[in-house]
Amino acid sequence: MTNNRRLAYSTDPQPEAEKAPVQMPRNPAAPFAIQGSQPVYVRLERKGRGGKTVSLVEGVMSPAVGKEALLKHLKNALGTGGTLKEGVLEIQGDHREKIVEILLGLGYKAKKAGG
Repeated sequence: MTNNRRLAYSTDPQPEAEKAPVQMPRNPAAPFAIQGSQPVYVRLERKGRGGKTVSLVEGVMSPAVGKEALLKHLKNALGTGGTLKEGVLEIQGDHREKIVEILLGLGYKAKKAGG
């Protein structure tokens, strides 16, 4: 069989066969987990949210990119929504125990805060 594809024009300096495959780290938040000995606190909040419960993750010492990666990992693991506001990760619902387990598995020193 002959290869019927011909390259007419390309601005790519490397052909497709020479490109190295991109490898993702096993833990997407790992490169940004520069926590040290600071604990991460997971607390619950209901005030000012129309009666909705939100789990807050505070004290994550990472750049914004690392916090976004951690938020995405938590949202996927918990199957819920969330957002990043002013450096605090907000996860919809009461998932404190699960979040602490996930954070401990990622190498963070996580603690539940509040009642």
